Amino acid sequence: MTRFRPSVAAAIVIANMIGTGVFTSLGFQLVEIQSAPVLLSLWAVGGLAALCGALSYAELGAALPRSGGEYNFLSEIYHPSAGFISGWVSATVGFAAPTALAAMTFGSYLSAVFPQLSGIWLATGLIVVLAVAHSRSHKSSGSTQSLFTILKILLIIGFAGLALLFNDSGQATRFLPAEGDGALLFSGAFAVSLIYVNYAYSGWNAATYITGELEHPQRSLPLVLIASTSLVCLSYLLLNYVFLAVAPMDAMVGKVEVGYVAASYAFGDAGATIMGVLLALLLVSTVSAMILAGPRVLHRIGEDFPLFAVLGRVNKDGIPATAVLVQATVALAFLWSSSFDRILVFSGATMALNTFFTVLGVFVLRWKQPDLPRPFRTWLYPLPPIIFLLITGWTLLYIVLQRPIEAMICMGIVVSGAIFYVVSQRLGARLAASKT
Repeated sequence: MTRFRPSVAAAIVIANMIGTGVFTSLGFQLVEIQSAPVLLSLWAVGGLAALCGALSYAELGAALPRSGGEYNFLSEIYHPSAGFISGWVSATVGFAAPTALAAMTFGSYLSAVFPQLSGIWLATGLIVVLAVAHSRSHKSSGSTQSLFTILKILLIIGFAGLALLFNDSGQATRFLPAEGDGALLFSGAFAVSLIYVNYAYSGWNAATYITGELEHPQRSLPLVLIASTSLVCLSYLLLNYVFLAVAPMDAMVGKVEVGYVAASYAFGDAGATIMGVLLALLLVSTVSAMILAGPRVLHRIGEDFPLFAVLGRVNKDGIPATAVLVQATVALAFLWSSSFDRILVFSGATMALNTFFTVLGVFVLRWKQPDLPRPFRTWLYPLPPIIFLLITGWTLLYIVLQRPIEAMICMGIVVSGAIFYVVSQRLGARLAASKT
C-alpha cells in the first residue's frame, strides 16, 4: 500500500491552519485592541500555544503511531469512551464545521467578484469535487493537497511583498510598544481575542489523523508538526503586519473582509477584486486538507465499533472512501443550515476543549506507562504542555464568561457524544449477539 510522504503531511497541516481565521479575525480583535504591537503579540501567543501543542502531539503521535488524532490518543490514554466522544467532536465539529466555514467564505469571496455566480452553490461544488478527488487514491489525494498548498504559500508571499512595495496609502502605523500596551496583554480583551486567534491556528494537529498512512511516522511526524506550525506562525505574523501597515485600523474595525480592506488601500480600487480571487484560491487547499484528514477519524470509529463498520471500509488503495463521503455530507449539512459567526465560535471552543485534554494526556501517559517507547520526547518538558494548557484554559474560561450560548452548544455536543457512545455500545452488543 502506498503511503503519504512527509511533504504531503506538512501540506495538510499548513493548509488546515491557513484558512478563514487569519483573513477574517483581525477586524474583531480591533474592536477592543487598537495597538499594533499588542495585536502582533496576540498572534505570537497563539503561535506559541500552537507550537507547544504540536510538540506535545509529536510525543503522543510517535508513541501511539496510529491514524485518528485525538480519537486514537484519548482512547489509549483515558478510555474508549473518551476517544469516541473526541471522534464524535472531530466528525461533527472539528472538521465538518470548519470545512463548511471555509467553503462558505470561498463562495462569498468568489461570488463578490462574479456576482452572477451563487456563493452557496460554489461552496457546495468545491466540497463535492474535493471529496471525489480524496476518495480515489493516495496519489491523487496527495498531489491535489500539495499543489494547492504550494499555491497558497506563494500567493501569501506575493500578496505581502507587493502590498508593502506598492503601498501608497500614507498609513503610518505605530509598531513600537507604548504606555498601556503591557496592561492590554493581560486584559480580558486580549483573552477574548485569543478565541479568534486560536481558531485561526487550529489545524496544527492535522497530520496526526493520517499517522498510520505516513511514511516512517515515528521519525517524520514530529518534524512535520513542528516545522509546519512554525512556518504558519511566521506567515500569520507577516500577514497581520501587512494588514496593519497598509490600512488604517478604523477602516478594519468590526470588518470580516479585512483582506479586502487592506488590498484596496495597498492597490487601489482593483485591490478588492484581486483579494477576492486570491482568498478563494487560498481556501481551496483549506477545504481540501480538512476533507482529506477528517474522515480518518470516522474510519477509526468504523474499525473499533461494529455498529459503524461501514465507515471502516477502504478501497483497493487503502483510502477510507465511505468515510470521506460521509464527512463531506455532514459538511454540506452545516453549509446549508448554519451561520458564519455561530460556526466559528462554537467550533473553536469545542476543538480547544478536545486539544486541551489531549495535551493533558502527555502527563497522564507518562504517569500510566512510563516505560512506553517514546521515539520523540517533548523538548523542554514539561514547559510546552504546561504553556499550552494555561493559554487554552484561559481562552476556554473567557468563552464561558463572554459567550455562554456557544459554550452551552459546545457542552451539548460533548454530552451528545457520550450518549451516542452508550447507545452504540448497547446496539453493537446486540448486533454481535444476533450474529452468534
